[in-house]
Amino acid sequence: MAAKQLSVVKVLYDMTECSICTEVFTDPRVLPCIHTFCLKCLVNYGKDRQPGDGMPCPLCRKEFIIPDDGLSGIQKNFFMEKLLSARKLSAAEEAGPILCDVCSSDEARPSEAISSVKPATKRCLQCKQNDCEQCSLGHTKVTATASHVMVEIGKELQTEEITLRLPTTCDTHKDKEIELFCLECELAICMMCFVKSHKTHDCSDIEEVSMDRSKQVKSDTDKIIELLKKIGGVLSRFEKEKNDLVSRLADIEGEINTTADRLIATIERERVKLLSEVESIKLKRVKQLETVKQEVEQHMAAMESLKQYSELLLSSGTACDVTRSANSLHSRAEEPMTFDVISHVDSSLPSLNVIFTSSSLRCVENLVGTVTEG
Repeated sequence: MAAKQLSVVKVLYDMTECSICTEVFTDPRVLPCIHTFCLKCLVNYGKDRQPGDGMPCPLCRKEFIIPDDGLSGIQKNFFMEKLLSARKLSAAEEAGPILCDVCSSDEARPSEAISSVKPATKRCLQCKQNDCEQCSLGHTKVTATASHVMVEIGKELQTEEITLRLPTTCDTHKDKEIELFCLECELAICMMCFVKSHKTHDCSDIEEVSMDRSKQVKSDTDKIIELLKKIGGVLSRFEKEKNDLVSRLADIEGEINTTADRLIATIERERVKLLSEVESIKLKRVKQLETVKQEVEQHMAAMESLKQYSELLLSSGTACDVTRSANSLHSRAEEPMTFDVISHVDSSLPSLNVIFTSSSLRCVENLVGTVTEG
């Protein structure tokens, strides 16, 4: 159980770190290819580009168009912001006892010593506030905060538990929960957005749209998993072929040395020449193997990243999260499916057969023998 918890925490920490600055996300923005970066990192990366220009993703190089209002207009990754909240809560629990924010505030208890502050037992996910038992009861009795979600501190809260229980609110109307999805605008909206801007549009309940698009994401993820298995089988070929190649060439080196040792010193130059040819073949082929292996591993890593994000989205994301990301995930998932890894490997690595043919002393040229590639 502890190992599983550590694994969940590791995934959470890996997912919430920007690949540009390698630090925890600040104001995470998601590109059409689903890769997420800090807004400040994107601004610095594209500082020489203007709205309307094409700009490649810093990670996968897939190009997107900079919005009219600049890089700051790139969509926020609301799902990632939830994961960041989960990470902060996890980190706070690991650091030791958490004190009640209300009890420890100077305004609330100006005359009491810090030693009298009670430890927090619950956290409000909306207010990001830690409360002791008494303060948490008061928090739930106030009309403005009565509907807030409180979670117990100290329990092994899973990432999905935190993200699923935290409601998604509208980015425009901060206090309104998202309930609808505009099919024409491809936007998740609240009732106020519907009344003001989308009343004439085709809108559906966010939960219903999420159910349909979850099936699409699940289908794409299943296909990615099958492709990963297939590629995993291909990767095992590389090590075997490399070992067989090195072993065979080592045998040939032995044959060359044995034959050359039986000849007089005048053929030493010829022996060195042949060994050099064999070494050249070996280095060339091993380099080919390593290069193609790296290409396939990179392709596999990209699909593994997509699978991991999709699975976490399906298990931890709200209907809004799934709905927002489904189409982009689907587009990204279609790309690796068109990559025929078997054909790519076969075309990049033509068959190789190295043969050493020993010579007789009657042969004037190639006294030791010849090495040929077939």
